[in-house]
Amino acid sequence: MSDQSSAPCPCGRADTKNRVFAYGACCGRYIDHRDESPAPDAEALMRSRYTAFVRENASYLQATWHESQRPLQLDFDEGVKWLGLQVKDFKPTGDDRAEVEFVARYRLAGRAVRLHERSRFVREAGRWLYVDGDQF
Repeated sequence: MSDQSSAPCPCGRADTKNRVFAYGACCGRYIDHRDESPAPDAEALMRSRYTAFVRENASYLQATWHESQRPLQLDFDEGVKWLGLQVKDFKPTGDDRAEVEFVARYRLAGRAVRLHERSRFVREAGRWLYVDGDQF
């Protein structure tokens, strides 16, 4: 597998000139080095989890899921093509709690799907974790 650290990050985070950050400078620093550099806030964690879904990285998803809600295993739908992510809102709801509203788009079996969710996160032992979310 070739090094994809310079490829555009799937999460779509861009700089002030609307240039998408490279994977290695964006979500890759959390996914590939999660023990050294945890996501600094719930939005960064949510973006990195989206990227982990795109890359089918189950171990990162499991490690960033709160143990109270973590599934025993993750299965990825064959043939899913992720199309993009839009973060609509990010707000702290307490010292160690936050919510992120997002829309993730993907195509499955020729059908466009739009996942709109308000996700809840908690910070434990200095690490943000996904708890659950409400879909719209």
